Amino acid sequence: MELTLPQRLQQSVQGSFHKTALLQKRVRELIRGASPLVETRETNPIKVAFLEMERGLIELIPDEEGQAPPPQE
Repeated sequence: MELTLPQRLQQSVQGSFHKTALLQKRVRELIRGASPLVETRETNPIKVAFLEMERGLIELIPDEEGQAPPPQE
């Protein structure tokens, strides 16, 4: 039996905050108009982001804003 999207997400993420944050950030980018990194007919940004994550095409890079300033010497 094929797993549903929520089941696949849960299985892949397994409580990992890092992967959850990665998926959320990429979904926001796709909603704002970013091009998918995979060829697919899928239009659901969550499914597209999940496909990208499964294939190792995306990684979490911290935002510039909200970062602590570099230590001063």
